[in-house]
Amino acid sequence: MPAYDAILFDLDGVLADSEPLHYRCWKDILAPYGISLDWDDYARNYIGISDRLMLAQFCDLATPRVALETLVNEYPRKREMFREMIATAPPFFTGCREFLTTLGGYKLAVVSSSGRNEIEPPLERAGLRSFFETVICGGDVKRLKPDPEPYLLAAERLQARRPLVVEDSEAGVRSAQAAGFDVIRVASPAEVSSAVAARLRGDVL
Repeated sequence: MPAYDAILFDLDGVLADSEPLHYRCWKDILAPYGISLDWDDYARNYIGISDRLMLAQFCDLATPRVALETLVNEYPRKREMFREMIATAPPFFTGCREFLTTLGGYKLAVVSSSGRNEIEPPLERAGLRSFFETVICGGDVKRLKPDPEPYLLAAERLQARRPLVVEDSEAGVRSAQAAGFDVIRVASPAEVSSAVAARLRGDVL
């Protein structure tokens, strides 16, 4: 019997290299407010946290400072920009389908803080949705990562006793650890297949 009975994947930065798309959207939208968004800063401080918390922090960077609702009102435009970008070419890592095929002995789930309409369509377009028994989105829980609720809900839906989590962000790692689950942290989607394969072989990473 395998040590793990399920594998729970974050989406952005794990299965898909979509964080640069989110970054490009926010960079364009925030520029008129005097916010110059640097990729390194975005990657370090904003990936993995809720959009509302991110926008609240952006308010402090604006010149002059703007009200939170002003940036919240920009969210539909950002979401549409992102949908258009990801529809052109879903950025799943090369070999993703083949990799998921090798995991037939495990229950699989996607656990993301993004909205369902940002997750399900690219999975469907790439022909990957059928690999996952459940998809947990931001709207499914009251508390987003780093709270453990998203990963606990995924495990509950899968009836998994010992899931393995694959994450790229600090908030995601904290969420998985708070749920009591083992977690692999990757720096990019390119690392996912080899990192998961090594862990499943019993290697210590």
